[in-house]
Amino acid sequence: MSTTVETVSAAARTAPAAVIVAIDGPSGTGKSSTSKAVAAKLGLSYLDTGAQYRAITWWMLNNGIDVRDAVEVATAAGKPVIVSGTDPAAPTITVDGEDAAGPIRTQEVTSKVSAVSAVPEVRARITELQRSIAAAADIGIVVEGRDIGTTVLPDADLKIFLTASPEARAARRSGELKGSDLATTKEALIKRDTADSSRKTSPLAKADDAVEVDTTDLTLQQVIECVVTLVEEKRAAK
Repeated sequence: MSTTVETVSAAARTAPAAVIVAIDGPSGTGKSSTSKAVAAKLGLSYLDTGAQYRAITWWMLNNGIDVRDAVEVATAAGKPVIVSGTDPAAPTITVDGEDAAGPIRTQEVTSKVSAVSAVPEVRARITELQRSIAAAADIGIVVEGRDIGTTVLPDADLKIFLTASPEARAARRSGELKGSDLATTKEALIKRDTADSSRKTSPLAKADDAVEVDTTDLTLQQVIECVVTLVEEKRAAK
């Protein structure tokens, strides 16, 4: 029995410290790809908060809510049941038990999500959900979004803000959206940035204590390696 206790104690001493990592930044900076890869490499959970805002937007569109009416959106904000799976190898999201991973990526949802996300009641509902998921992640978690380090998890162990030039971001997004026009994509990204950065509730912003990583001239692998190093340094310091 003493051997078992000693083994457990040794494992506890050598197990990596659980860390909460907040990765923020605008679209096209590599947030999702980087966050998933870092979480997978380091054995952490992963949460795509943008998918949750897309999910509630998709639900509202499907249920006849006028997403241009902030009062109507606010009234409906508490109705859908959104569940996010946190396995970085296979992240999932369901709304009222229905798989929403595909439907939330449509152009219709993309064009409406900023308006829905700007409604304070929606942000309060989703922020509460995000905090509860992070608190339950015993092994640590990488949470990506636009206001994680500033609003959702201001006490995160490590905050990273990814940036890139509008041209680089548009090129990446155009590559994801096969056949899309580069100029149109760039214009849409800048419009989304303006909407996210100027909203009154939890705008897109870099936290004062965040590490900024410009991904313009970096490959995805280089960005991943950079972030992994930052997380490992934070783990070692805990």
